[in-house]
Amino acid sequence: MTYDYNLIYVLIKQVPKRQVASYGMIASLLPGVTARMVGRALSHLPGGSKTPWHRIVNAAGAIASRASAGEHRRRLLAEGVEFRKTGNVDIGAHRWRGPSPAWIAKTGADPVDVMEIVAGWRR
Repeated sequence: MTYDYNLIYVLIKQVPKRQVASYGMIASLLPGVTARMVGRALSHLPGGSKTPWHRIVNAAGAIASRASAGEHRRRLLAEGVEFRKTGNVDIGAHRWRGPSPAWIAKTGADPVDVMEIVAGWRR
């Protein structure tokens, strides 16, 4: 089965500067999508894309250890994202607050469901 990665990219574009989301946070808002699929979508991101891929980290706030890890960290620091001594993003200080009402309306998502999902991110 193939999935339209553009749906993932559109949601990632909702994450503003100074905030981060985990692969799982993005996946939780898209039916049938897993955190692994979000990672795969980002690995297929076209060159020159405006999608802020660097605002996506793992659930612990860690940056993937790839060749792009230095660029990942540099971009987050340039936006004012703080890191802990462990090298992970301070998720508590920079956690994404969820998608805009316009995204919710456009996708037909139930606003109450979205609010419950977002509330679960803080647990």
